[in-house]
This record gives sequence, structure tokens and C-alpha cells, in this order.
Amino acid sequence: MTWKEALTDVKADPRFSQLIETVKVRMQHTNVYPPYSDWFRALKLTPLEHVKVVILGQDPYHQPNQANGLAFSVHRGVKTPPSLVNIFKELKDDLGFNIPPHGDLTPWAERGVLLLNTTLTVEDSKPMAHAKLGWTWFTDNVIQAVSAKPTPVVFMLWGAHAKSKIPLIASHHLILTAPHPSPLSAHRGFFGCKHFSKANTFLKSQGLEPVSFQL
Repeated sequence: MTWKEALTDVKADPRFSQLIETVKVRMQHTNVYPPYSDWFRALKLTPLEHVKVVILGQDPYHQPNQANGLAFSVHRGVKTPPSLVNIFKELKDDLGFNIPPHGDLTPWAERGVLLLNTTLTVEDSKPMAHAKLGWTWFTDNVIQAVSAKPTPVVFMLWGAHAKSKIPLIASHHLILTAPHPSPLSAHRGFFGCKHFSKANTFLKSQGLEPVSFQL
């Protein structure tokens, strides 16, 4: 099943068109990130049938030129944000990852890692400004579409917000939980969680190709 097939009823729901129009109205009065063309970039780059791993973020980066439609990711040339710095540190410790000079996670998305924020837009310098506009309803449906896949998927849920999505996920998938990689909480158990090696071990045990996380 494709995203288009899985989300047909969702996009036909009046709540979806109302959500899009509400955000477009906000755009007339303030800067909204990421640009409209990137709101659904995570779905465009990672087809439903190719999803192997899901990494959930909360909402996009709220400073200019940061948000690129993929959770935790920034465009090349933009300083790597603190949470992503910590993700790279854990990858280095876990898999011998060579830390790149950029924070562009596009290759992960193209390799089957769904980098999904639960809110897909934000306003300049106002984190969570769009959290109650209806995005959560939409992205919960995205999570449930992945959960409906018969092929096992790895869900990496970091922090309380991501963990709150556990009830949406079927039991045949692997759910990995840890504190958020933010500098405020990474030392409480994100460092040393070894989620990346655990994910690949699970995928291989299911007869699936592991994910290359090297950028």
C-alpha cells in the first residue's frame, strides 16, 4: 500500500483541508517553517512500502533556514542542532559512525527511515505554535498506516511525547524507547541506548536489509 492509498480517507476528511487552510492563513501574517513544498517531504522521500525505521520528532525547528521537512534534520550549510549532535555521538559510540560536517538526513529518508515530526509546521521563534491546529490527528494516521504494515518496522521513540504514540503501534513491530536526545535529557539514558544497532539486528532477524546510517 502507498501513502496515497493509506491516507485517502484522511485527506478527504474536512479536517485535513481545514488544517491546510488554517496554516496558509497563518503564513500571511508570520513566517512559517518549513516552506510549503516541504511540509510532507518525509512522506515523499520515504514511501510507505519502503519504511523500515520510524524516528519521531515533535515539531520542526523554528529558526530561519533550519526546518527541511525531516525530523531532526537540517540542510547542508546549517549548523547541526544540539539534539542531532547527540544523535551523531550515540551513532559513533554504537556503530562507529563517522560524524559528518552537516546535519542533512536526507540519505536516511531515502533508505527507509521515516523522519516524522508529529506537527509538520511551526512559526518563527514560536516552538509548538501549530501543535493544536490538527497536525497530530494527521500524523497519528500516518503512524497507524505504518503500524498496519505486515512487515515488521522499528519505531524509535525518544522522549515522553514520542512514547505517547505507543498505543498506535501494533505488537509485531519493534518499539525502542529512550529519553530525548536533547542536551537537557540525553545523559539520562539516550546515550548508550544503542538503538541503531538494535534496529539493524532486528531487521536482519526478520530477513530484511539493515539500514546504512552513515552519511
